[in-house]
Amino acid sequence: MSHEDETTDPTWWRNAVIYQIYPRSFADGNGDGTGDLAGVRARLPYLKELGVDAVWFTPWYQSPLADGGYDVADYRTIDPAFGTLAEAEALVAEALELGIRTIVDVVPNHVSDQHEWFQAALAAGPGSPERERFWFHPGKGDDGSEIPTHWVSSFAGSTWTRTSDADGTPGEWYLHLFTPEQPDLNWSHPDVRREHEDVLRFWFDRGVAGIRIDSAALPVKDPALPEVPADPAPGEHPHLDRDELHDVYRGWRAVADSYEGTRVLVGEVWLDDTARFAQYLRPDEMHTAFNFDFMGRPWEATQLRASIDATLAAHAPVGAPATWVLSNHDVTRPVTRYGREVSSFAFADKRFGTPTDLDLGTRRARAAALLTAALPGSLYLYQGDELGLPEVEDLPLDVLQDPMHFRSEGVDPGRDGCRVPLPWSGDAPSFGFSPEGAAATWLPQPDAWASLTVEAQEKDDASMLHLYRSVLATRSTDPDLAGESFAWLDAATAGDDVLAFVRGERLACVVNLGPTPVALPEHDAVLLASGPLDGDRLPQDTAVWLRLSAEVTA
Repeated sequence: MSHEDETTDPTWWRNAVIYQIYPRSFADGNGDGTGDLAGVRARLPYLKELGVDAVWFTPWYQSPLADGGYDVADYRTIDPAFGTLAEAEALVAEALELGIRTIVDVVPNHVSDQHEWFQAALAAGPGSPERERFWFHPGKGDDGSEIPTHWVSSFAGSTWTRTSDADGTPGEWYLHLFTPEQPDLNWSHPDVRREHEDVLRFWFDRGVAGIRIDSAALPVKDPALPEVPADPAPGEHPHLDRDELHDVYRGWRAVADSYEGTRVLVGEVWLDDTARFAQYLRPDEMHTAFNFDFMGRPWEATQLRASIDATLAAHAPVGAPATWVLSNHDVTRPVTRYGREVSSFAFADKRFGTPTDLDLGTRRARAAALLTAALPGSLYLYQGDELGLPEVEDLPLDVLQDPMHFRSEGVDPGRDGCRVPLPWSGDAPSFGFSPEGAAATWLPQPDAWASLTVEAQEKDDASMLHLYRSVLATRSTDPDLAGESFAWLDAATAGDDVLAFVRGERLACVVNLGPTPVALPEHDAVLLASGPLDGDRLPQDTAVWLRLSAEVTA
């Protein structure tokens, strides 16, 4: 997509490249060891040169950081660790001047336990109107000491915490699908709906181009609070994918559509049922949703092809573009994941000490970059993946902060390993993340990252950064990649180990995931390759973009 029409193109979101910024770890402007908005503003030219169309910020709002900012205390205030609202407004404007839109994160399922609503609910006591905005409930048993349901938290453990009444005696319980510091909101309450629609307006009024909706399939609960059935029918799970959600998002879409230009809604929708997933993408609901199925598949051609087919088929009836993403702030980085014997991603499989071959993982991650960037739809890129950063798996236990680690009693290593601050320059930590003489970074960086800094990779034509810049530049200018046409090029495949498809008239992407080099289809030019070719043969774990000969597509 060209940047000339960046502020006016109503379809910008359909094939945009969107770069995810985790503010604590992108760049530190004030020297306190934590990333901030001043750091991002200073690095906007880097994002412009990389070739992204938009940036998505994980929550930058005031928060006690019990869950990395997804416990929001005030949506209208920037957390002081990151800066001020005026700085956020300046950042949005400065990015747009460079042709880069801004997407912000909204978390409808819950707020922080420090949010004024929850503090008022605790103070008001049982039966009060203030408590009706949440899920306060008496416990079971004669003395109310048994939890209301046995729902399991997304972070392991119970989903209920008991309060104390004003006289110090045990009181009601409240629901939290995540940590106790993240009480769930009651979406049947009009205040909850009205407040979130006002939050959307607040940020749209400040020039934000879109909203990423966290845990978008979770907010609505069955008010009867039943236990989770062994095999719930579609729409009958008590706290996942409830039918009433669609009315909520129709309200959000109406707010978005009331603004000039296209203000997009992007859902984090974790659902295996593709038909149910597609319902969120109807024309009066969300514009797009994250495609987690592809991200979770192993590095196997049959698996990835099945995911591509299923994804495109799910999106076709509702006319929404697919999204393609290899990682985010919650999952093991691709360089590490693809170097493992089990190369798929699942939260339940994360363990300390899993062997990984980083050379293999890097080779595959380079090929995956060409694969995902060639697919029709929008592309999400998590900060640091363009540098080929590995997961940091040897962080000292005393610096870990992720509640997934603690609530699993140490079984899950947590998500801190993909949240380590980025390396920009120099040969020792903080690698230019902070100004000279600054405090230590909030998570320590590995010494080995000296070879992975932006500065080092800019000097190396074979680096991951150079590859990503070339990929994104070609993606934005080649007319064959501009539309949504897609066709498998079966004639080019050799068994089940090769993915080959055509975009537009003559651009082909071929990826060899098998052990044997394969012959390339007849072509007039090699546009890009993720690694060295073997003459006219494509080696294992390598991807290539070709301009096909006319007779191949005839």
